[in-house]
Amino acid sequence: MRGLPRGTDALFSQQIPNTEFTSRPWRIHEFVDDFVLEDVWELPISGGPDDLATLVRYSTSAENTTMSANIVTRELWNLRWRLGGLLGWDSADQQVGKRVASLRDRLPEDLLAATGPDMQQAPFRTVYLTHDEWTAEFSASIGHIVMHQGWVQRADGSYYSQMTALVKTYGIFGKLYMASIRPIRTLVVYPLMFRTMQRQWPEIQRKWAEPQAQ
Repeated sequence: MRGLPRGTDALFSQQIPNTEFTSRPWRIHEFVDDFVLEDVWELPISGGPDDLATLVRYSTSAENTTMSANIVTRELWNLRWRLGGLLGWDSADQQVGKRVASLRDRLPEDLLAATGPDMQQAPFRTVYLTHDEWTAEFSASIGHIVMHQGWVQRADGSYYSQMTALVKTYGIFGKLYMASIRPIRTLVVYPLMFRTMQRQWPEIQRKWAEPQAQ
C-alpha cells in the first residue's frame, strides 16, 4: 500500500525503498556521504504542509510517549539504556562533540541558523530543522547515528513523515550490533512505535500545532 488514506485505523507503517529517500532533494544529502543508509519508513500519519513542526514539537517534548506507551517497546528501550549505562556505551566520551564531531560542523550558514529543539527522552540532538526536514544525531560506542524526517506530500494532497536512519559504525562491534538489532528494530520496535504515533496523531495535531505558551 502506498499513501495512507486519511483516518485509516489499520497499522500500515511500512519500510519503503531507499530510493524514496535518495531520490528526493533533501539538504541532508550534502553532509552524509560517509554514512550508511539503514532503512526508510513511511509513518502512518496524515498532516498538512506545516505539520512537520507539529511532529517535532511533540517528538522532542517530555510528553512524548511514542517509545513508552506499548509495554514491549518500553521494555526494549529500557533494556537498551540499562545496558548502555552498565557497559559504558553512552558515556560522556562517546558523545557527539567528544568521540565524533557534530554534523553541525558541516552545515552552511543558512542551515546553521535553522536550529530546533533536542529530544528530552532520548539522546538525539537536533542538527537542523527546516520547513520540510528535521535531522537529529547521537553517538554511542556503536557509532554515529543520524535520524532524518522529511515531510512528503502524497498524491491525495496530504503529507506524511519519511523517517530515515543513517549510521557510521565504530569498528566491528558497531557493525555486529547494528546487524543484530536490525530484525528487532524493523519487525517489532518501529511498527509498534508507529502504531502508537498513528493512534495519537489526531490529538498531537490538536495540542501541538502551535508553540506552547511559556
